[in-house]
Amino acid sequence: MTDTTDLAASAASPDPAVGLRAVRALRRLLERLETVQVENARNQGWSWQAIADELEVSRQAVHQKHNRKRR
Repeated sequence: MTDTTDLAASAASPDPAVGLRAVRALRRLLERLETVQVENARNQGWSWQAIADELEVSRQAVHQKHNRKRR
């Protein structure tokens, strides 16, 4: 958890270079986590609509983003 805590602290850095690198790393982490959880939901039989509802995005958006990753 230290790496995540350090990353969060870096995102609040007054040094823009440090803060922006942390934001980039957090964005990548978020994308990986979303992919893992969408795959988990689909493997458990969730519909695209149910996933979209939880992510508060449209069904089309979540389907376009994640359906091609399953191929």
